[in-house]
Amino acid sequence: MKTPSSAAPTWVTEEISMELFVERLLAGVTNGSIFALLALALVMVYRSTGTLNFAQGEFALFSAFFAWWLVGTGLPVWAAVIAGMVAGFVLCAAAERALIRPVQRKSELATLIVALGLFSGLNAAVALIWGTDTKVMPSIVPNGLEDYFELFGARVYGDTVITWVALAAVTILMTLLFTKTELGLHMRAVADNAESAALTGVNTSRILMLGWGLAGAIGALAGSLATPLAPEQLSVTTMFPIFIGACAAALLGGLDSLAGAVIGGLIIGVVEAMVTGYVPLVGGAMQQTTAMVLIVLILVVRPNGLFGSKELERV
Repeated sequence: MKTPSSAAPTWVTEEISMELFVERLLAGVTNGSIFALLALALVMVYRSTGTLNFAQGEFALFSAFFAWWLVGTGLPVWAAVIAGMVAGFVLCAAAERALIRPVQRKSELATLIVALGLFSGLNAAVALIWGTDTKVMPSIVPNGLEDYFELFGARVYGDTVITWVALAAVTILMTLLFTKTELGLHMRAVADNAESAALTGVNTSRILMLGWGLAGAIGALAGSLATPLAPEQLSVTTMFPIFIGACAAALLGGLDSLAGAVIGGLIIGVVEAMVTGYVPLVGGAMQQTTAMVLIVLILVVRPNGLFGSKELERV
């Protein structure tokens, strides 16, 4: 039995516990920001084309590897990330034009199969081009052991802050796109009814391609920002658990809701962090299962998500 002199004071234990809680909370918000970024890419595709892109995570993975390769050639990290976003835009737009569009007219099942084929093919292409060894993707901002500030006793590093800033910037820009621009209005019209939109003079072909391209650019940003934070850095398996979390976030918030994707991503990130930290039996190796369980519960209890709009059909 410990004597009073050897036992830690109660206030010390509470302070340590509160600091640990804040660290886990901030880690959850950071991971949730990555989920939200990729969820925004999913929402971009869904709101502009009415399709859920199951290969979005692997598009992001390919773009992140491309950015890593550019850094190895001597390009600054920020420039490599931008180039990776451009590559993501081109890659997704080309995939929509060459692979998705021809089969989308036939059935949703055919589109799903093609998307799953892209998922497998992109992952294999990454392994073939860059190998299966784990890579180290540097952060855009200084991220040394001393590059931090304290928030309620917890350390906040530069790559965490840049992730938060990127999420806020992308959310604002997407909101402005869909609410203040003619392009955003056309995207919404095409997603609602492509045939009616075409009859009003909307270039549906261009809208579909742009929707996928912009989603590819957002996904590439998510992949590049996620890799310095990932436990295994950059590997062929990096984006799959992030994609699962992003799907849960998009479904929780609503597939057609920008705010829902952000809120859903933050909720999923915090829940996973808390479950991993305080429920060891479920956390750790079972962390990915948490998101899968949430996806099932959302689909059963509230298929349209927290902020998603219900589809109305005229009869």
